[in-house]
Amino acid sequence: MSEAPKDDVRLIWSRYYSAFIPAPAGPGLLDRLKAASGAIGGIAITGLLCGLMLGNGLAHPLLVAPMGASAVLLFAVPASPLAQPWPVLGGNVISALVGIFVAKAVPDPTVAAALAVGAAIAIMSLLRCLHPPGGAVALSAVLGAKGVAGSYMFALVPVGANTLLLILVAILFHRIVGHTYPHVAPKSPAPHGTTDPAPLLRAGPSDQDIADALNDFGETLDVDSHDLRALLADAELRAAQRNHGNISCREIMSRDIVYIAASQPIAAARALMQDRDLLSLPVLDDAGRVQGMIGALDLGHDAAACVGDISRRPLLVHADTPVARLIGPLSSGARRAAIVVDADQRLQGLITQTDLIALMAVRFATQTGLTPSS
Repeated sequence: MSEAPKDDVRLIWSRYYSAFIPAPAGPGLLDRLKAASGAIGGIAITGLLCGLMLGNGLAHPLLVAPMGASAVLLFAVPASPLAQPWPVLGGNVISALVGIFVAKAVPDPTVAAALAVGAAIAIMSLLRCLHPPGGAVALSAVLGAKGVAGSYMFALVPVGANTLLLILVAILFHRIVGHTYPHVAPKSPAPHGTTDPAPLLRAGPSDQDIADALNDFGETLDVDSHDLRALLADAELRAAQRNHGNISCREIMSRDIVYIAASQPIAAARALMQDRDLLSLPVLDDAGRVQGMIGALDLGHDAAACVGDISRRPLLVHADTPVARLIGPLSSGARRAAIVVDADQRLQGLITQTDLIALMAVRFATQTGLTPSS
């Protein structure tokens, strides 16, 4: 029997190795250091405040061990559905109640421990507050049934008090470091103030597509479906940019550009746009440099006012800029055109949404063998 090539062996070993050691949590070292510092402060403040509230004093912080696991989720992966306030608080308190109930009902500690953890998972799942440290809370309640954990008050003090304080510290910490917690999936703003998703999201997988894919995947993923949809849309955009990265703005830009001087009145811009059937005009200053862009929606001002006073900041690119970089801005709905300038900010060309659509239609036709309709 022939031996497997060395490259195949390395690939098999790499896959086997990666199954045990996943990618590191957090996008970078700085975020991991932030998470560690947040956990340090969170546990210290929670323990000390609980100690003061219950009369133990600063020298005797009151903490339950599962708070360490909750801190990992709250500070290291705050976007996780398992780390949101209701799963954290509800999961810990409910698991404590379940553990105490099972400990009182089942005399055998081993059987009680197993039942408590299983029941806690089931009830947390039903109440949509699944929180992994909840299993440890339920187990702690069973193992400590002969002490303070034997009372139902254990679910409120220290478990509930610990958890609530830890959540409050996490909210404050993430506000300070610039994170959003409780986590809300980011939404691309609709440029026209409507409730429709942004164009890039409408072009990508729908919410139902994501839900069906997750159901067919057969595994529970620790990610919000809205976050997943946004990630997929961003990945598709990056793939499109990579596929079109060999085409520069120079190759598709219009060169005979109609423009207007900043000193001209709005009435002149309106007449020029109507005469040439244009949606936008580059605005040039007295030295011939690009000052801004004016669109059809900007023409409602006083007709005697100067164009330069109402022109908007344009999207500027250079002739050698890859067209791929315009896919995001021009497909978001916020921009309708990009102005091509030289090193002195002088007008060289214009690329509109129509130019971009035409390019992608031709590329699509080339790849599929279809002929784009005229």
